[in-house]
Parts: sequence; structure tokens; C-alpha cells
Amino acid sequence: MTISDYSVALVTGASGGMGRAIAERLREKGITVHGLARSADKLQEVADACGIIPHAVDVTDTDQLAELLKDLEIDILVNNAGVSRPGSLLGSNAFDIDEQIDVNLRAGLQLCRLLLPGMMKRDRGHIINITSMAGHYEFGGHIAYHASKAAMHTVSRQLRVDAFGRRVRVTEISPGRTETDIFAHVEKIDPAEAKRKYFEGFEMPQPSDIADAVDYAVSAPQYVNIGMIELLPTLQVPGGLRTGKRVGDEVILTGNK
Repeated sequence: MTISDYSVALVTGASGGMGRAIAERLREKGITVHGLARSADKLQEVADACGIIPHAVDVTDTDQLAELLKDLEIDILVNNAGVSRPGSLLGSNAFDIDEQIDVNLRAGLQLCRLLLPGMMKRDRGHIINITSMAGHYEFGGHIAYHASKAAMHTVSRQLRVDAFGRRVRVTEISPGRTETDIFAHVEKIDPAEAKRKYFEGFEMPQPSDIADAVDYAVSAPQYVNIGMIELLPTLQVPGGLRTGKRVGDEVILTGNK
């Protein structure tokens, strides 16, 4: 399917960052876009700017999702909504873990469950899961975030098996550090402070680059499934070598994290 074969898309987390950029790009391509987010005001701003159909919905509310989607035929599902909480498991509380699993994994699974049968019946559809390099590489802390993104990587692979025999495509897009407001949300700091701390002086992808990846995957010929795109800054690499040395009860780490 090329993008001209699709008519209607659903994008979660559409009120800002990558979700907004993806929603705007699909609208530019003539797709009717249903945008989901918890923030009604921010979602309305996107609607006013590019004409998406806004739905102020919590993606963890499965009953609300089912009610919303019962009469919609969705050709493109973009599972983009995500949350992250700082710290290792030692510093996590029950809410930190539950929220990340509910938003990053359970909501995506439920949306696939609700929409995949219709795509199969129509022999047309594309599911795009926005994951993270955190699902493939360890970089310390954020254990529930790593786990939920790794799980969505597996979901993306398994969906290809479940949809076999029909023209339903599945794409995982796995970004590295991208200039969005996620760090402000994670650390609960002002966006301007987060920009100074994490973005100024760095060369890194913008939300529009993620939208480019979505555009590329969706616009490929119907016989081509772009299974996974890993999209990192050129000056960011995963991995590194660390060695721990114990001095009494203290552990001294050497090398790069």
C-alpha cells in the first residue's frame, strides 16, 4: 500500500513532540487523522493548526478506547504515546512501574487488538509502533521504561506473524535521543531548562525526522514492509565499556556509561 491507499489514521500522544509531527505529516498527505492525548487544550491547538480530529482520551482506559473506535475504520495506527520515570528499580514506586507498563505497553496492545481485525478483514492497514533505543540497549536506570519498550519490540515482530497472509504492515521506529519535551516531563523541570541541559550544543534528530521515517514506511510500495528503523543522532552510539572496582563498600566505575 502506498500512502494514497490509506484514508484514516489514529495517532496516540498527538498533542506534542513526535506525535504532533507525525499527525501533521499525515494530514499533509491528505489522511484524516484522529489524534489522542490526555491534554485537551494542547490537542485542540494541534487541531486548530492542521485539522486533526481531537479526542481527549487516556489511552490506558480500554473501555473508552473501545467506545471511541467501535464505528471507525482505521488504516494507520501509530502507537506513539509514552511515559518515562527516572531512576532504577531501587528508587521506583508502584505508580512509576504501573503507569509505564500501562501507557507504553498495555495501551498499544489493546489498540492493536481493537484495530487489527478490521485491517485484516479489509486486507489493508499499517501499524507503526514508536519504541526507543532503550528497548534494545542498556544505559542505566529506567528499568520499567526499558522493559516496556523491549516488549513493544517483541509485539511488533509478533504482529507480523499474526497478520500473515493479509496486506497489513507493521513498522517499529526506534529513536535515540530526539529533541522533544520528554526530559522536561521525566524530571519535572521547565522545558527551557531541559532544553539547556539536554539539547543545546548537541546535534540530534527533531520530531520532523521521526515523521520522515513514518512517511517513508507508509509510502513504500504495498509489497514492501519496513520492519524496523533505528534512528539515532550521528554523535550518539549505544553501548560502551564500564568496569567496577570495589573499595570497601564503595564501587568505583571506570569507562564510559
